[in-house]
Formats: sequence, structure tokens, C-alpha cells
Amino acid sequence: MTPDIIIFNGALMTFDAEQPQAQALAIAGGVITAVGSTDDIRDLAAPETRLIDAKGGTVLPGFIDSHVHLFGGSVELSCLNLYGLHGLENMAEAIRHYAAANVEDQLVFCVMCDYGILGTGKTPTRHDLDYILPERPLAMFAPDHHTVWANTAALELAGLLQGGTVDAGSLIVMGEDGLASGELLEPGAYSPVLALTRHGGREMMGLTTGKDPVPAPSEAEREMDKDVIAQGLIHCAEQGITGLHLMDGNVYQAELLSELEAEGRLLCRCEVPFHFKGTDPIERIAAEAPAMRARFQGDMVRSAHLKMFIDGVVESGTALMLEPYPGEMGAGGNMGDEVFTQEHFVAACIEADRLGFQIAVHAIGDAGVRRTIDAYEAVQNANGVRDSRHRIEHLEVMHPSDIPRLAKLGIVASIQPGHAPFGGYFPPTGVGQYLHDHQIAGAYAWQDIRETGAKVIFSTDWPVIPVDVMTNVKAAVAPQKLGALWRDQAQTLEDTLESYTKGNAWAEFREDRKGQLSVGMMADVAVMSHDLSMVSPDVINAAAAMITICDGKVTFER
Repeated sequence: MTPDIIIFNGALMTFDAEQPQAQALAIAGGVITAVGSTDDIRDLAAPETRLIDAKGGTVLPGFIDSHVHLFGGSVELSCLNLYGLHGLENMAEAIRHYAAANVEDQLVFCVMCDYGILGTGKTPTRHDLDYILPERPLAMFAPDHHTVWANTAALELAGLLQGGTVDAGSLIVMGEDGLASGELLEPGAYSPVLALTRHGGREMMGLTTGKDPVPAPSEAEREMDKDVIAQGLIHCAEQGITGLHLMDGNVYQAELLSELEAEGRLLCRCEVPFHFKGTDPIERIAAEAPAMRARFQGDMVRSAHLKMFIDGVVESGTALMLEPYPGEMGAGGNMGDEVFTQEHFVAACIEADRLGFQIAVHAIGDAGVRRTIDAYEAVQNANGVRDSRHRIEHLEVMHPSDIPRLAKLGIVASIQPGHAPFGGYFPPTGVGQYLHDHQIAGAYAWQDIRETGAKVIFSTDWPVIPVDVMTNVKAAVAPQKLGALWRDQAQTLEDTLESYTKGNAWAEFREDRKGQLSVGMMADVAVMSHDLSMVSPDVINAAAAMITICDGKVTFER
């Protein structure tokens, strides 16, 4: 078959054990048809073949980000980003300028607001936000997306100023005056505020409820939603990304992605989960999940995994811990918030596994992680052992005795290097202040986990941190030194890139079709600006994708 594209003069990292390195490859009909030397592959060219000179840069399988929130991340590209901003006056200047430029927005919405943005040791209150915008609704998202801060006008408009009833694990923090303080913990508390955003909260429904919008979006709203997702896909393709594992899912989002595919605007393959909440009856899984899976089984849009949350996050004191948090956060014996009862959670895991679903569970605290491992063990006892590849997302704090259990039970460790305090993105003093010193031994233990033989895969959790691949790679290969309590968890470059490509393809059960550069594989390829093996780890983020190819088509060219 005449090649559509030939890439030559490259430093290929094939992740194919039989041919680990090469210089060139050929693509035809959406698959890789030849891999070898530049001379041999160039001889296959026809006049119509596109020739791409990699100029010595690394050529590798397209990156797969195995934990993202595509719809929300896409929307947030146009929101006011407060990352790196500190102090009330600096906040006020930025927010007032943004508000004046977006007068049609019902809610002035900001993202990436650090928990310590005020620099006072306290999180913002509605009164702080009232000082910035006293009359117009204003809300800010924490980077981890587990906390929203809202001013009085936003709380009133959302019907939350007097408090209200929320799901287990969520909290409307009340002030001493008997009114909401402005701090809203977890989706069950902040969803009414998100409903005021430009997209009516539809961008987060796959995370907050797992249900479809009611009433159904109008045709104009559907087009608006598709257009913003299309912009997010362009942004992902610019990073060399060809695949995404979404961790917020509903039928509506899968429908939008399928429509984008039909329109030729779907630039990355997307795995869309069925999202199950702690308040849902077990019967919902069998009633809805298999039908969603059966409906979306294409090469570009597919549904095959089920997503759940077991806890929250450390920074807000909602991650489940084996002992109370230190200091003020542990007041009253606070050990985090239970999103599921363990009995209900185990039952949900057993039912999802019985129906053949891969399970992915957000678990951050050492107790949350242990509960998830216990549940997966209960699944094997109930249903028998199979090649399930069940995942734990984040596992930021683990009891050291639980680390070997991952490999023993075949559990996949889904890790986001940029989240760690030594990842270079968040303040290094952040998480550590909320942990006891003895808990740090099992915190962000990437290499310790890998050395047990457990499968480790990498992602960003965009928009918690940017979807930028090379910034995340740097976090893995060149983590900061934080002192004696924090073990060196630096990753090798090869392990890191494998966890971002072949490993993530394996995690979606498609290792026989993607994740390596070999004949017959899907033509998902990233051509990098540098030979990554020759770049110092501490500056590896200077490298970037020059060309991205998904399904044999160029989706980005720098």
C-alpha cells in the first residue's frame, strides 16, 4: 500500500521489544505499515506521499492522557486563571478587569485559585469576594476542583446562602452569622453555583452527577458545547496527545464527541466512563451502564470503564485518612469525608466487575486507598480473578503496608506526577502541612509502587493541572528535593514515556492496537522537537510536539 505519510530522520522510541529503535516509519490507511531505516522507508514513497523530516527529534506513539476532564478543561481555557496569583488586592485587580470584559456572564467564574491565595493561612470567605465584586455573582474554583468559593450574590442566586441539604461527603460551610461562609466543599455543595456558568454547569455534570442535563440542551447549547470541546481537543493535539481517558462521563458528553467525530473535529480518541455516585442505587449500574457501553464502541469514542469517588482531597480535609489530620484541620477528630459507605462501595464494585466493566476510583487519602484496595480484593473473592485492570486514581497518600497489595491484586496505579508537592507545579509546602510526618513515607510513592511490579500509568487530571505533557514529564523525571522526610521518587525517562504511551494503551485494553510504533498499529504518532534522550531532565519541558498524527491524519503541526 502506498504510504500516505512517511516520517524519517527520527530517533524512534517504538516500545516494540522486537525493534525498540528505528529511524523512520510509514503510514497508510490510518495504520503503521513499515518501520525501519530512513533509506529503506523513504524508498517506499510515492509522489503523493507526505514526507516529514523529524530532524533527529524523538518520534514515539502519540501521548495518551489517562485521566482528564475534557469538557471542563476545555471550558476553563477561557476562564480567568488565578494560578500564581496571591493577595486580595492582586485578586481584586485581575477579577475586576476580567468582569468588565465579560459583562454578559451571569457568573464571573475564576479557576486555579490556590487554597492559600490570600496569604493569611485562611481560605477565602464570601466577604473577601464581596470586597472584590459586591453586587455581581462571583465564584472561584480550587485547582483540585473539590472546593468552590462564592460571594454573597452568587450564593443567593444559587439558593445556598441559608445553607441546604447536600450529599454525603459534601459540605456547605456555615459562618458564625448563621449564613454560608462562601466555602463549598465537593460537588454536592457547589453544583448549584456551577449551574450559573456560561455552559449551565453541563461541563461538569459528568463529574457532579453522572447524569444527562435536564431539560435537554437546546440545539444552540449543543453547538456551543461542541465548539468549546473542539477547542480543547485542538489544545490537546498541540501537546502531542492522541488519546484521552475521560474521568467524568455521561451519555450527553459521549454524544457530543460522536458528533464531533462525524464532523471531522474529533482530534483525539476518547474513552468515556459511566459515572456512579455514592448516592446512586446499585440497580442503576445494570440499568444504564451496559447500554451506554454498547452504544459507544468505536475506535474514536468508546465507553468501557466505570468511575467512582471514594473520598475528597487532602487540602480541604476531605480525603479519607487512617487517623485525624494534624492541627486545626483535625479538629473534632476529622479523618475526612465518606462519599460512599464501605458496604455500598464494595457492592458497587462487585456489580460493575460482574458486568465486565473496568473500574476507576478516585482515592487520595491512606484510608480511601485502603478501602479501594479492600473493595477490589472483595471483588475477586466474589466474582473470581480476571484480567480486570481495575484502577486507583491518584493514590496520593498510602500506608506503606498497602503498597505491595497493588501488584498482588493486579491493581493499576494511575498517577499524576504534577500533583505532587515535589512536582514543581503546586507550592512545595502545600500537602505536607496537612500530613503527619510518618504519613510522608507513603505519599506520592511513585517509584516505590513501580518497584513492587504494579502497573504505573501517568496523566494530568486536566484541568487540575494543565494538560501539557512535557511539564508533567519533567515532574516525573526531575522532581524537586523537599528534604529527608520525602523519598526520591524520580522516574527514568523510558519508564515515564512508557507510562504515558504504551502503558496507557494497555490500561484501556488496546495494547494490541496502539501504544507502540510497529506494523499494523493505529497510526497515532508524536514527533518531538528534540531527541528526548539527549535532554537534561531539569529542562526537558523545553521540548515540544512538532507534529501530532491521530488515526493517520495530522492533527497538529507547529
